[in-house]
Amino acid sequence: MRDELTVLQSFPNPRPTTNPYLVMLRQSLHSLPDVQVKTFTWRTALLGKYDVFHVHWPEILVNGHSPLKKIVRQALTLGLILRLRIFRTPLVRTVHNLEMPQGISRRERLLLGLLDKATTFRIRLNSTTPIPAGVPARTIPHGHYRDWFSAFAPQDQVPGQIGYIGLIRRYKGVEELVRAFRGTSHRADDISLHLAGNPTSNALAESIRSAAQGDNRIHLDLRFISDEDLVGVITSSELVVLPYRFMHNSAGVLTSLSLDRPVLVPDNEVNRKLAEEVGPGWVFLFDGPLTGEHLIGTLGRLRAAGPRPVPNLQGREWGTAGVDHVVAYRQAMEWSRTQRPAPSA
Repeated sequence: MRDELTVLQSFPNPRPTTNPYLVMLRQSLHSLPDVQVKTFTWRTALLGKYDVFHVHWPEILVNGHSPLKKIVRQALTLGLILRLRIFRTPLVRTVHNLEMPQGISRRERLLLGLLDKATTFRIRLNSTTPIPAGVPARTIPHGHYRDWFSAFAPQDQVPGQIGYIGLIRRYKGVEELVRAFRGTSHRADDISLHLAGNPTSNALAESIRSAAQGDNRIHLDLRFISDEDLVGVITSSELVVLPYRFMHNSAGVLTSLSLDRPVLVPDNEVNRKLAEEVGPGWVFLFDGPLTGEHLIGTLGRLRAAGPRPVPNLQGREWGTAGVDHVVAYRQAMEWSRTQRPAPSA
């Protein structure tokens, strides 16, 4: 029997608004023998006993809701980096995003750079995520949401309904989706657009309302959406459109596929591979700015394809993901002890 492994995750005890990915990861690790999972507090991070620290979005560590809280957290982050170095505790990072957040301070950038240098091992969610040469890494695909949403009954599909669901940020291109949809007014009056999600600012919300004004085919629900309502919007839609200006790892795509609804997403290497993985008729691609022709054309191709098997998500089971994470943690511990290069997987 191997020694018990204690992992400190970078997120606190889950709440109703916690990212489901984090909750399901915690559950998958809890289900394994000889694995103990601790959730984040600064006391545990600085004074607790653990074998591995696993961070997901490191920018959360150095941010705060007030200037004072931000400064305190940044000082604590320096202490955490020092603690990890003294005890040679490996820092494992899941690379959810490729770049640092926009609009952060020079001090935040400095601290995130130090956290990056302190990272022992990287987990990437798809094989196209670049990893620096000589840095140990493992590819563990983002798990599906079939079990997560199984408690909620699907809604009857509304023919012609195009859906968008999720947190609304500028880079997600929701305003472009509204404008593209409005471009169909002379071509189709039997389609509709249902947008549901919480904008990150009042200015963004007003911009979306302004773009949608005057088209009664558009329904806006600009608020935090519960899981039950999310399932309702997605399953009632004939097509889910995620027009992100940049897309690398998208939980929204997997959410739709987990609920057996096709998606229209930007054409890139990640999405082309996903289309091959899940099978034909589920992931449709568009190139360049989103237009009304993309929307109408995709609905036409979707209807022409007819019935098809459900999306193949067998490579994204959470039981497998939990085991793969433990392998990554133990590889990180070995790397931390030996400081020898390890191949990426």
